[in-house]
Amino acid sequence: MPDETVASQTRGVGGRLVLVAGATSNSGEAATRALVGAGARVVAVGRDEERLAPLARLGARTAACDLTDEHAVAALAAQLAATGEHVDGILHLVGGWRGGGGVAGQTDDDYRFLEQSLTAWRHTSRAFWGELLASSASRIAVVSSTAVVRPLAGGANYAAVKAATEAWTRALAQGFSKTARDAGEPLRSAAVIFRVKSLAGREADLAAAFVDLWDAQADAVNDTVITLADGA
Repeated sequence: MPDETVASQTRGVGGRLVLVAGATSNSGEAATRALVGAGARVVAVGRDEERLAPLARLGARTAACDLTDEHAVAALAAQLAATGEHVDGILHLVGGWRGGGGVAGQTDDDYRFLEQSLTAWRHTSRAFWGELLASSASRIAVVSSTAVVRPLAGGANYAAVKAATEAWTRALAQGFSKTARDAGEPLRSAAVIFRVKSLAGREADLAAAFVDLWDAQADAVNDTVITLADGA
């Protein structure tokens, strides 16, 4: 007889509660559309309620929240928990680009702007950590850049923040593995890094790849880097 615990990890994203952070981007719309289409319950999160409205029309629940504000993120987590629902997944899309000007052009203002993405990811993953561990199949993913592999002088700030984001995500993956190992239980949670050169035109590919994470065993995708190569 097949192991029911293992089997439960490969039933797809249908019925699961997934938070899309930074959902007002084109990639957020594509992810919301794909997740809703796959039967997931989606909470689309962004700063601007007006810009979230189109995602509500796609079938998502929306929540206006500044994810760089630790207390606001904690309040969002508490609000969702109060409904008796528990988050099974997070796709982190908070980001942006500033750069150019070589090393001398890497300003502190630009760095602080870019750093907001990492700050939001830290707050969000910590706020929902307990729920992710308790889920029968949780998947979290962040979008990084191929600039991490080959950083350029004009994008040093950007590459540094993305490298730190990858390090944080890999630490989350190790936390999932250690918790399962210490409990003597199979791994049910996975943290994944998606690397892209540019998301423009690749939004649907990213969305599909994220949905597909629930069709794989957690130990097959935890602590992995998936590169969405141009032309793939």
